[in-house]
Amino acid sequence: MNIPENLYYTSDHEWIRVEGSTGVVGVTDFAQHQLGDIVFVDVATVGETLAEGDTFGTIEAVKTVSDMFMPLESEVTEFNEALNDEPELVNNDPYGAGWIVKVLIADMTKLSTLLSPEQYKALVEA
Repeated sequence: MNIPENLYYTSDHEWIRVEGSTGVVGVTDFAQHQLGDIVFVDVATVGETLAEGDTFGTIEAVKTVSDMFMPLESEVTEFNEALNDEPELVNNDPYGAGWIVKVLIADMTKLSTLLSPEQYKALVEA
């Protein structure tokens, strides 16, 4: 299982990569594997400011639909439009081309409340 060292994680299996004051958010390799073949990603929250833990969209696989949760209080600034035509990017490259949203992080100090790669690895291996 791929757990990159340069990301922060949630116990709900989202990741966030920090690029200045922007965060790039997606679902982890573990999550996409558990979901199976992704067929649709729905995000209707672009332009909204969401609290930590708020649902920012849904991800649909062949057999299930799952909510995606905001890792930190943030404004959703962009949806990965490539997922409209190729939702399987989440399966094929969850930490790269399969990113889901970009956000403007409200409080960078809250990053310390997220899971480190080591903590996330312990969570999914438990």
